[in-house]
Amino acid sequence: MTTTLRERPAAVLLTPAAEARIAELMSKAPVDAIGVKLSTPRRGCSGLAYSVDYVTEEAKFDEKIVTPGGTFYIDGASVLYLIGSTMDWVEDDFTAGFQFANPNAKGACGCGESFMV
Repeated sequence: MTTTLRERPAAVLLTPAAEARIAELMSKAPVDAIGVKLSTPRRGCSGLAYSVDYVTEEAKFDEKIVTPGGTFYIDGASVLYLIGSTMDWVEDDFTAGFQFANPNAKGACGCGESFMV
């Protein structure tokens, strides 16, 4: 009897706009960058914040999502805070940035800088 392993769904769903932004970032990335990484450092009045930065090496427990424009990593220590989230790239006349729909967030600060789980 053979066992077939089912592919595990990604912890974070990337919208087409987020994937396009990752591709744009990677087209301008420093030479040593291997991808873009999402983490949730402790910051702000609600406790955790979203941070997206270039990454130069894979960490053992990071989640890896391969997109058409580049590799997207999720910090291994942040995955539990992000499971089931959707990451989007939104631009309007005044701002541009990644936005997160996170079902694990129990609250956020008034300015949107940080969230709590």
